[in-house]
Amino acid sequence: MMRVFVDSFYFFAILNPSDAAHASAVEFSKHNSASLVTTAAVLTEVADGLARSAHRGALRRIIASFRANESHEIVAMNDALFERAVELDDARRDKQWSLTDCISFVVMNDQGLREALTGDHHYEQAGFKALLRS
Repeated sequence: MMRVFVDSFYFFAILNPSDAAHASAVEFSKHNSASLVTTAAVLTEVADGLARSAHRGALRRIIASFRANESHEIVAMNDALFERAVELDDARRDKQWSLTDCISFVVMNDQGLREALTGDHHYEQAGFKALLRS
Protein backbone atom coordinates (compact mmCIF):
# COMPACT_ATOMS: atom_id res chain seq x y z
CA MET A 1 0.00 0.00 0.00
CA MET A 2 1.20 3.48 -0.85
CA ARG A 3 2.13 5.64 2.16
CA VAL A 4 2.15 9.44 2.08
CA PHE A 5 3.30 11.97 4.64
CA VAL A 6 0.81 14.70 5.58
CA ASP A 7 2.08 18.21 6.32
CA SER A 8 0.10 21.01 7.95
CA PHE A 9 -0.08 22.63 4.50
CA TYR A 10 -2.60 19.93 3.46
CA PHE A 11 -4.79 20.34 6.54
CA PHE A 12 -4.94 24.11 6.11
CA ALA A 13 -5.71 23.73 2.38
CA ILE A 14 -8.59 21.31 3.10
CA LEU A 15 -10.09 23.63 5.72
CA ASN A 16 -9.85 26.85 3.70
CA PRO A 17 -11.84 27.00 0.44
CA SER A 18 -9.94 30.20 -0.45
CA ASP A 19 -6.58 28.45 -0.22
CA ALA A 20 -4.86 28.10 -3.62
CA ALA A 21 -4.27 24.37 -2.92
CA HIS A 22 -7.82 23.66 -1.68
CA ALA A 23 -9.05 22.04 -4.92
CA SER A 24 -5.96 19.82 -5.20
CA ALA A 25 -6.22 18.76 -1.56
CA VAL A 26 -9.91 17.94 -1.90
CA GLU A 27 -9.25 16.01 -5.13
CA PHE A 28 -6.58 13.94 -3.38
CA SER A 29 -8.98 13.24 -0.50
CA LYS A 30 -11.71 12.02 -2.86
CA HIS A 31 -9.43 9.49 -4.54
CA ASN A 32 -7.02 8.65 -1.74
CA SER A 33 -6.31 5.03 -1.00
CA ALA A 34 -2.90 5.72 0.53
CA SER A 35 -1.96 5.19 4.12
CA LEU A 36 -1.32 8.58 5.72
CA VAL A 37 1.46 9.43 8.16
CA THR A 38 1.85 12.65 10.13
CA THR A 39 3.51 13.68 13.37
CA ALA A 40 2.40 15.13 16.66
CA ALA A 41 4.57 18.13 15.73
CA VAL A 42 2.60 18.72 12.51
CA LEU A 43 -0.65 18.46 14.45
CA THR A 44 0.68 20.95 16.98
CA GLU A 45 1.44 23.30 14.11
CA VAL A 46 -2.14 22.84 12.85
CA ALA A 47 -3.52 23.51 16.34
CA ASP A 48 -1.44 26.68 16.58
CA GLY A 49 -2.68 27.84 13.19
CA LEU A 50 -6.30 27.21 14.13
CA ALA A 51 -6.14 28.78 17.59
CA ARG A 52 -7.83 32.00 16.49
CA SER A 53 -9.91 30.48 13.74
CA ALA A 54 -13.53 29.48 13.32
CA HIS A 55 -12.11 26.03 12.47
CA ARG A 56 -10.52 25.50 15.89
CA GLY A 57 -12.61 22.37 16.50
CA ALA A 58 -11.26 20.78 13.30
CA LEU A 59 -8.16 19.53 15.11
CA ARG A 60 -10.19 17.05 17.15
CA ARG A 61 -11.85 15.76 13.93
CA ILE A 62 -8.47 15.41 12.18
CA ILE A 63 -7.03 13.40 15.05
CA ALA A 64 -10.15 11.23 15.34
CA SER A 65 -10.05 10.54 11.60
CA PHE A 66 -6.41 9.45 11.77
CA ARG A 67 -7.03 7.23 14.78
CA ALA A 68 -10.13 5.66 13.21
CA ASN A 69 -8.16 4.39 10.22
CA GLU A 70 -5.79 1.58 11.20
CA SER A 71 -3.53 2.26 8.22
CA HIS A 72 -2.94 5.89 9.22
CA GLU A 73 -0.28 6.85 11.75
CA ILE A 74 0.50 9.78 14.01
CA VAL A 75 4.16 9.58 14.98
CA ALA A 76 4.62 10.67 18.59
CA MET A 77 7.34 13.04 19.68
CA ASN A 78 10.13 11.70 21.85
CA ASP A 79 13.52 12.97 22.96
CA ALA A 80 15.46 11.00 20.34
CA LEU A 81 13.33 12.29 17.46
CA PHE A 82 13.56 15.84 18.77
CA GLU A 83 17.37 15.63 19.05
CA ARG A 84 17.74 14.20 15.54
CA ALA A 85 15.57 17.01 14.16
CA VAL A 86 17.66 19.61 16.02
CA GLU A 87 20.81 18.03 14.55
CA LEU A 88 19.33 18.21 11.03
CA ASP A 89 18.31 21.82 11.60
CA ASP A 90 21.83 22.67 12.78
CA ALA A 91 23.42 20.84 9.83
CA ARG A 92 21.25 22.71 7.30
CA ARG A 93 21.65 26.30 8.44
CA ASP A 94 21.68 27.28 4.77
CA LYS A 95 17.94 26.44 4.63
CA GLN A 96 15.00 28.16 6.27
CA TRP A 97 13.43 24.92 7.43
CA SER A 98 11.30 25.02 10.56
CA LEU A 99 11.99 22.54 13.33
CA THR A 100 8.63 20.93 12.49
CA ASP A 101 9.87 20.46 8.91
CA CYS A 102 13.05 18.84 10.24
CA ILE A 103 10.99 16.47 12.41
CA SER A 104 8.93 15.60 9.33
CA PHE A 105 12.05 14.95 7.24
CA VAL A 106 13.56 12.68 9.89
CA VAL A 107 10.31 10.67 10.12
CA MET A 108 9.97 10.47 6.34
CA ASN A 109 13.53 9.19 5.99
CA ASP A 110 13.06 6.70 8.83
CA GLN A 111 9.91 5.31 7.22
CA GLY A 112 11.14 5.41 3.62
CA LEU A 113 8.47 7.92 2.58
CA ARG A 114 9.20 9.94 -0.56
CA GLU A 115 5.95 11.87 -1.08
CA ALA A 116 4.24 14.48 1.07
CA LEU A 117 0.86 16.16 0.92
CA THR A 118 2.28 19.65 0.91
CA GLY A 119 3.06 22.55 -1.34
CA ASP A 120 6.00 23.59 0.83
CA HIS A 121 9.15 23.81 -1.32
CA HIS A 122 11.26 22.89 1.69
CA TYR A 123 10.21 19.28 1.17
CA GLU A 124 11.65 19.38 -2.33
CA GLN A 125 14.86 20.96 -1.00
CA ALA A 126 15.10 17.97 1.35
CA GLY A 127 14.70 15.53 -1.57
CA PHE A 128 11.00 14.67 -1.28
CA LYS A 129 8.12 15.10 -3.71
CA ALA A 130 5.61 17.80 -2.70
CA LEU A 131 2.32 16.50 -4.15
CA LEU A 132 0.46 19.81 -3.85
CA ARG A 133 3.19 22.00 -5.34
CA SER A 134 1.95 23.93 -8.36
